[in-house]
Amino acid sequence: MRKIKKKTTTKSIKPVKKIKSKPKKKQELKISVGAAVLTPGSSIKHKTGDWRSMYPDWDKKKCTQCMACWMYCPDDSIPVKNKKRIETDLDFCKGCGICAKECIFGAIEMKKEKK
Repeated sequence: MRKIKKKTTTKSIKPVKKIKSKPKKKQELKISVGAAVLTPGSSIKHKTGDWRSMYPDWDKKKCTQCMACWMYCPDDSIPVKNKKRIETDLDFCKGCGICAKECIFGAIEMKKEKK
């Protein structure tokens, strides 16, 4: 067997020129008084559950206090007292139905909101 040698070529690599950047001028940032936020946002002051179309109806007899509904509620609208859940806080519940989906005992049923 005959070995074939490949021809290799070498190219000289030129060094890259360093470009000196000019320092940027400081720009003054102007904010109008109308853009000022004086207090942080809080849903405690602003009740957010008034636009829902469905609400969770909790059956205390079927509930085993497994706390799955509390754990999955994105709005923290299922209060807990003495390690047991109590009635849903409808001031903050958006009616998403996650609590009803997660309850394997069927203790939470979504019902249409009466207005």
